Amino acid sequence: MNKSFADTLNWLLEPADIGVRYLALRDLVKPDTKELQTAKNKAHQQGPIAAVLKKMDKEGFWAKPGAGYNPKYFSTVWSIITLAQLGASIDADKRIVTACAYILDHSLTKHGQFSASGTPSATLDCLQGNLCASLLDLGCRDARLDKAYEWMARSVTGEGVAPNTDKNAPLRYYAGKSGPVFACSGTYNKPCAWGAVPVLIAFGKLPKEKRTPLINRAIKTGVDFLFSQDPATGDYPRGFPQSPTGKPSGNWWKFGFPVFYVQDILHIADALVRLGYGKDPRLSNTLKLVHDKQDTQGRWLMEYDSTGKTWVDFGPKKQPNKWVTLRALRVLNAV
Repeated sequence: MNKSFADTLNWLLEPADIGVRYLALRDLVKPDTKELQTAKNKAHQQGPIAAVLKKMDKEGFWAKPGAGYNPKYFSTVWSIITLAQLGASIDADKRIVTACAYILDHSLTKHGQFSASGTPSATLDCLQGNLCASLLDLGCRDARLDKAYEWMARSVTGEGVAPNTDKNAPLRYYAGKSGPVFACSGTYNKPCAWGAVPVLIAFGKLPKEKRTPLINRAIKTGVDFLFSQDPATGDYPRGFPQSPTGKPSGNWWKFGFPVFYVQDILHIADALVRLGYGKDPRLSNTLKLVHDKQDTQGRWLMEYDSTGKTWVDFGPKKQPNKWVTLRALRVLNAV
């Protein structure tokens, strides 16, 4: 352990920041079971996890009942995603069991699409990937999640999914999620990297024994897409909310927390490292970019935030931030 890493780790482990301390212990230190369990309990009882859960309705939703996409970022979808990134766990609080069941009951269609409205037409790659990954992280093992992963894989490869013009097909694309390889109306029906990254994150979290041949083909398709450009350039097809002409969105280079549908290059690195590409030379510029954003104290800044838009604020912009630093160290340590 070099001095810079040791100093940064000690900063993350400060007792005052209960939530970060728990995740730093879990992901960077891996202490004895008793110490980790104590930190986990505190994080659920006193930290940001507790603050988000306090806002949950007893029925399992946030803000208002239904599919839970709006209002951003207070509603059920975003609260579930936030809890997962905070390290919340079903086995630590029964309310999380209720919340997972609610989102599956109200946002998941019978064919496996997570939907912003509860109907298949409102499915999107970013939503699908975020919720699949989040529910898995929370400890949800509902069989319906397997169906969601199957749809996600089919939607990437196109296997068994009819074009959006075939209105009579039982399984087809729609106007938003418009075709295979992450095609989205938001990028003028071209592949959307902001959709691809959460999908690959979700696949990377899935245990290898659960990765069917279909899922492995989808992973390969996704990896090939992300490596179709140097990921450090962020030079993927662009559309709303990214400019259809000119430079890639500047948000690629703004690391933040939590990560919702706006993606950053650190998340690309996370996705590809999880899938075993940490040593791939095609990722070297990306990892260098991540490393070079570290300041002289071994910390990373909060560059993209949702202050005032979520149940909890996670620190001011342009200042060293423990949550962002934790994200970066997880990736670099995995390599």
